[in-house]
Amino acid sequence: MNNHIDDTALIEMISNPNTRDNGFRQLLAQYGERLYWHIRRLVVKHDDAEDVMQETSINIYRHLDKFKGESSLLTWMYRIATNESLRWLQRQAGLWKSSDAVSMELAENLASECNIDIENAEILFQKAILSLPEQQRLAFNMRYYDDLPYEEISKITGKNINTLKTNYHIAAEKIRNYLKEHSI
Repeated sequence: MNNHIDDTALIEMISNPNTRDNGFRQLLAQYGERLYWHIRRLVVKHDDAEDVMQETSINIYRHLDKFKGESSLLTWMYRIATNESLRWLQRQAGLWKSSDAVSMELAENLASECNIDIENAEILFQKAILSLPEQQRLAFNMRYYDDLPYEEISKITGKNINTLKTNYHIAAEKIRNYLKEHSI
């Protein structure tokens, strides 16, 4: 199952009850790693990303018959992964934690998980990203890490393209300022 199958063939496999499970396994083999890293950048911690990925996989499987082809298969799956990640973040934030506290906790988890000094440049960069409001962070991650065009991000998030561009540029400026303020 290491061979890449185009989306049309995958959709045909998934649509057929006799090949649905194999089609789903192939789908995850082809796109699972990309989805995992998208989720991981949003929720940060590996264990949490695995949990969100599992929920994402379950929702993809349950709703495969609802895929209408209005976007690419990957865009549709990114939307599910994004929604699951945002739900997880909202549950973690709870009513008693500010988003700053959650962001700092996630940055600390990232630093300890990687056994890296918290002042390391990559950790500082991640802390800057985590300090962003949710919508700016989402736009920045999808554009910077996933290199998705604004049109695809719009389909995934349901947000207006101009809003996404604004969120991305504000996020990039905030990250630059954060790095300037916190650099040694």
